[in-house]
Amino acid sequence: MTLILASASPSRAAMLRAAGLEFSVQPARIDESEIKLALQAEQATASDAATALAELKVQRVSPRAGSDFIIGADQMLVCEGRWYDKPDSMAAARDHLRSLRGRTHELVSAVVLARGGSVIWRQVDTARLTMRDFSDDFLDAYLAQAGEAVLHSVGAYQLEGLGVQLFSHIRGDFFTILGLPLLPLLDILRENKVLRT
Repeated sequence: MTLILASASPSRAAMLRAAGLEFSVQPARIDESEIKLALQAEQATASDAATALAELKVQRVSPRAGSDFIIGADQMLVCEGRWYDKPDSMAAARDHLRSLRGRTHELVSAVVLARGGSVIWRQVDTARLTMRDFSDDFLDAYLAQAGEAVLHSVGAYQLEGLGVQLFSHIRGDFFTILGLPLLPLLDILRENKVLRT
C-alpha cells in the first residue's frame, strides 16, 4: 500500500524516512493564514486549529490518492493565548524569540490519517517548553549562527540543533516538538498493515 505525506515540511519527511517509512510527498496547497484567522474568530483552540489544518491537508490530496493512505500534520505554537506563525524574515524571528524569552509556550502537533477520502484516525499531542531569559547579545549570536533555517520553524528554532540552547525546561514528546506525534502514527500504520507488526 502506498503512503503519501500531504505536507511540504522537510522535518516531517525526515522523521518518517529515519523511521524507515517509504512514502511520496504531495504537499497540500492551502492558505493557512486565512484558515487560522477564521478559526480564531470562532474561538477555536490551538488543538482544534492544528487538527483542522491537518484534516484539510489530507482532504486536498485525497481525491487523487485512490486507496492510498494519506498523512496530514500541522503544528501550532501558542504562548499566553497568542498564536504564532513562521517568521517571514530574520527581524520577525528576532521579535518572535524576544516575545517568547523567559516564558513557557506550547507546541500543539496534530496528525491525521485518511484513506479513500475519509479520515480514519487523528491524534493531537502538546509539549510545553520554557525559554530561558537569554540576553540580546546571545539572541543576536544565535540568529547569526543559525541563519535563515530559523524561518522554517514556527518557533524560530530547531530543538535538535543550536536552538536547544534557548531553553531552560522542556516537557513533552520529542517528535511532537518536531511537528509530528510519530509513535502513535507508527502504531496506527501497523494496525492498518502499512507497516509490519
